[in-house]
Amino acid sequence: MADALKLRFADEATVNRIADLYQEPDWMRADRHAALKLFHELPVESNPLFTLYVDLRQAKLDEIEPYVETGDASSVADVVPEGAAALIEIAEGRVVARALSPAAKAAGVVVDTLTHGLPQNPDLMPLVRQMTDGGESLPADDKLAQVARALAPVGVLVHVPKNVVLDDPIVLRWGAGTPGRGLISRTLVNIGENAQVKLLEEQVASQAHATADDGQSLWWGTSEVQLARGANLSYAAQQDFAPNTLAFVNRHATLDRDAHLRWALASVGGAIHKSRIDNRLVGRGSGVSQVEIGFGDGKQLFDLTSYTRHIGEDTTGDLLSKGVFLDRARGYFKGMITIERSAKGTDSFLGEFAMLLAKAARSVTIPSLEIDQPDVRRASHSSSVGPIDENEIFYLMSRGIPRELARKFIVLGFLEPVVARIPLEQAQERLRGLLDAKWPSAMSQEAA
Repeated sequence: MADALKLRFADEATVNRIADLYQEPDWMRADRHAALKLFHELPVESNPLFTLYVDLRQAKLDEIEPYVETGDASSVADVVPEGAAALIEIAEGRVVARALSPAAKAAGVVVDTLTHGLPQNPDLMPLVRQMTDGGESLPADDKLAQVARALAPVGVLVHVPKNVVLDDPIVLRWGAGTPGRGLISRTLVNIGENAQVKLLEEQVASQAHATADDGQSLWWGTSEVQLARGANLSYAAQQDFAPNTLAFVNRHATLDRDAHLRWALASVGGAIHKSRIDNRLVGRGSGVSQVEIGFGDGKQLFDLTSYTRHIGEDTTGDLLSKGVFLDRARGYFKGMITIERSAKGTDSFLGEFAMLLAKAARSVTIPSLEIDQPDVRRASHSSSVGPIDENEIFYLMSRGIPRELARKFIVLGFLEPVVARIPLEQAQERLRGLLDAKWPSAMSQEAA
């Protein structure tokens, strides 16, 4: 299994080329090589509960050449979108927009690439090293996470100082889709004590995108989140890559005392979307709320894994994954809640639910618990896979709603908990439009 994923660009020469190109310090180069070594040693799936549900047969990674030399485009927009506190946009390896609102700038907020932002804020280098050196901001047992750690030429830093409250969201936008090219990146998010922040990440098809028949493209990224004591972060993400794009993402969060994190993650695009979320509730009273959806048609594959580790006392977790699958699309939902011996008073729930709207669609849900502390408030999980409940359809039809419209209302209502948590109104409406646009496939399938 360790050799099931081979990348021709995962070698020492590429690592050294990146480190040389950006004149990285010795510790950063060494960290890249340590990650490369782990990549070659680890299996694609380290958890024996989940090994049967790894399928990368559609991925033609040998045909993809990742960007190594990245930087600013010839013209970089510096206007903050209406309703946002900051924006950084990276398309096909180039920064095309970088902007801070006056309020964010005055508060000392940093939203920038490492190569551009650290020279202007050298006092943040110790923070970057503290977050990344030794690989603690990514799961050490995950092969895919080590790819970004070893080979990402693009690093983005979001730093919000202590006690800062931003009413408007920070927007991070990625564009990918050029056939035969790949963008590998890392995003570091550091939220200071008692700060309150909303972040919206958008993953969209670049202007160079193509159909799946024109060759695959690649986006490989991370979100490495560190919340200090009392910090509060709402992190929303929506993925709408073109059908030719492979998307791999690791999201890893460490929460200090009384810190709270809310994930709202929606994925509708790409050929393959494979993600892993790791929540580490270290500080007493910390909590995570997580809602995640995947909506697939055609031959799309959504592979969504979630790990939540309760370490501190009185921590809470509320985790919900939902999927809707049409045509021959597939969804794998895999989750694990771990309650360590030190985690007295834990309250944690994991739910995984999928709707199948076609006979050939498939989904698997595997919620799991590991409990080493009997003194907990709650530790439970739930899951189901099946078609729309006919009783719900009958109820709506009895109120005069046509059958197909009733089905649509039920499906979109099933996914609405994620949509409602997107922090920018225009982004909410865009996501609703993306979900609505999937529906014609369901109607044609039913007619067939």
